[in-house]
Amino acid sequence: MDIQVIKQRFGIIGNDTKLNRALEKAIRVAPTDISVLVTGESGVGKESIPKIIHNLSHRKHNKYIAVNCGAIPEGTIDSELFGHEKGAFTGATQTRKGYFEVADGGTIFLDEVGELPLTTQVRLLRVLENGEFMKVGSSQVQKTDVRIVAATNLDMPTAIAKGKFREDLYYRLSTIEINLPPLRERSEDIYLLFRKFASDFAQKYNMPTIRLTDDAVALLKRYNFPGNIRQLRNIAEQISVIEQKRVVDAQMLKEYLPNFASQLPSVIQGKTSEYDFAREREMIYKVLFELRKEIDQLKQGKFQNSTQKQSNYTENQNYLERSENELYNLEATSRNKVEVIHVPKEELQHKEQYQDIETIEEEENYSLQEIEIEMIKKALDKYNNKRKLAAKELGISERTLYRKIKQFEL
Repeated sequence: MDIQVIKQRFGIIGNDTKLNRALEKAIRVAPTDISVLVTGESGVGKESIPKIIHNLSHRKHNKYIAVNCGAIPEGTIDSELFGHEKGAFTGATQTRKGYFEVADGGTIFLDEVGELPLTTQVRLLRVLENGEFMKVGSSQVQKTDVRIVAATNLDMPTAIAKGKFREDLYYRLSTIEINLPPLRERSEDIYLLFRKFASDFAQKYNMPTIRLTDDAVALLKRYNFPGNIRQLRNIAEQISVIEQKRVVDAQMLKEYLPNFASQLPSVIQGKTSEYDFAREREMIYKVLFELRKEIDQLKQGKFQNSTQKQSNYTENQNYLERSENELYNLEATSRNKVEVIHVPKEELQHKEQYQDIETIEEEENYSLQEIEIEMIKKALDKYNNKRKLAAKELGISERTLYRKIKQFEL
């Protein structure tokens, strides 16, 4: 089926290549009964994918049930999904069918599947493996034939590592994984979506459609949108209702963009989820780790003959000044995310003796060493203590890594 037809049918706006790839995967997997895991940040529109899969499958004439796993209390989630017998618990005054029994022959969409309790995950794994389940309070095994499509905004490998999600269930759910890109990676689609939302709200509230000036459009495309499409839709609705002028410029638009300065793309893009913060922190650590290596090399070469000393001093001074500027930029973009080393300007400008370079470096050595240890630990954990792979990740030789492991007693 043509991808443009699918977009029109399900109200999907945009021409981003990653979005198109996700839709193509959904179309191709729909005729099968393979389990699908839809991943992506909150607000990117993950709920559209299971609808496409169900409506293009042979199950389209049967039930489609969407379940928000994060909205159901832990004590009742098993009853909601698998049903319960009369008297199974306090308040169970009659036998009740669960979603898996009701949706027999159809499709179940498990949104926020990463929020399921571990005990429920075990029950779900059994359904995926052989289509069997038992109602709460019953010993009778029942069969169901359902297609499961799940979605999550969590970083599943991290959730598995923390013991919050079963690894075997993850692999059963993610036979096919479809990832939807965040809105900030679809900059050319942002204005298209805004125009669609503005038109919809103009009809809804019976008023002229909001239009953006060129500078407002440019500003909208630069904004980071931590809430993705959901946030863009809310902004379009607010402007449509509040603004009397139907033409909005950049200055007016800024009032509707929360944390405007911090959410603009920068040296390292601002993000809001715990996973994104960890990725950003890791990028900063890598930069600082490289800086530490260069400072070490600089120290090793500073005791040269006196004829080269002044020349080296000038080069080193310029290098440290450049480094300081880089660190200032990093500090501005990573405040509250990582403790960045800081070299005061007055120390960099102090030129009494060549040994000042060593003094500055020694004062900052402790914080740099902590960062170095942190980076080494992360690399070793990532590759299960395989030093060759960890060394490659860090950009150092295996021998150097071995020496640092001994030095820091890791």
